[in-house]
Amino acid sequence: MGIIRSSFTFMVGTAFGVYLAQNYKVPNIQGLLNTGVVIAKHIEENYRKPKKRVDDD
Repeated sequence: MGIIRSSFTFMVGTAFGVYLAQNYKVPNIQGLLNTGVVIAKHIEENYRKPKKRVDDD
């Protein structure tokens, strides 16, 4: 019964997600993630401590 129950839940969730995507304006999650990664890289590059140089000794 476990496989049937989990398969049913998966199919209902998939059908509901398809319905929502077709009938409502759902944001593009991949685009949001890519934007977040670009912003995180920009912040890291600007606020990272400078590397120690070996020549400073």
